[in-house]
Amino acid sequence: MRFDIITIFPKIFDSYLNESIIKRAQKNKKIKINIINLRDFATDKHKTVDEKPYGGGPGMVFKIEPLIKALSKLSPDLVILFSASGKQFNSKIAGDFAKKYNHIVMIAGHYEGVDERIKKVIVNCKLSRYAGSRQAGKIIELSVGPYVLTGGELPAMIVIDAVSRHIPGVLGKMESLEEKRYGVGVPMYTRPEVFVYRGKKYPVPKVFLSGNHKEIDNWRKNHQR
Repeated sequence: MRFDIITIFPKIFDSYLNESIIKRAQKNKKIKINIINLRDFATDKHKTVDEKPYGGGPGMVFKIEPLIKALSKLSPDLVILFSASGKQFNSKIAGDFAKKYNHIVMIAGHYEGVDERIKKVIVNCKLSRYAGSRQAGKIIELSVGPYVLTGGELPAMIVIDAVSRHIPGVLGKMESLEEKRYGVGVPMYTRPEVFVYRGKKYPVPKVFLSGNHKEIDNWRKNHQR
């Protein structure tokens, strides 16, 4: 799986994408992540990638020219735009992405978003380099939650993390996917068996000490959050 992220803040990704499971997945060539600086595709000496919106209003809007230049160098199966009004991203969508697509491009917008015409250009891009992809002209608007963020960088990292865990080999064993076993959110415990704090004891539920894996499994299914 290949992920390309178009952004004006490429350094934001340095820490998260180079640690832990995501780092190992890249090293093992399970996923590939490219960070694309949109300013590299600006044509003026100031590297301008945004302008004031037509019709007035606060904030700035990403210009369509540098976006198209950046996209023209790629051949993705899917392009993702992040929007508070987009489809709510969830674990099922993440799993579907992992199965359906090999190359996802995410546009990490900022300020007031991106020029709306980018959607039509992508849909019509079967005449461009996208023609070689399995899902030419496929674009989707996603929201990662019922709130507004200052930019698309955090959503892009969320999508990479959530999708990557569904790719065989990223977590080691597919059984590691908690949602495949119990759904999402089950209580977990580890040593010590009894934790004492300010004179009060906090023991691990006895079922976990029983050695009866069937009962443990039933307990977890019955205590999903």
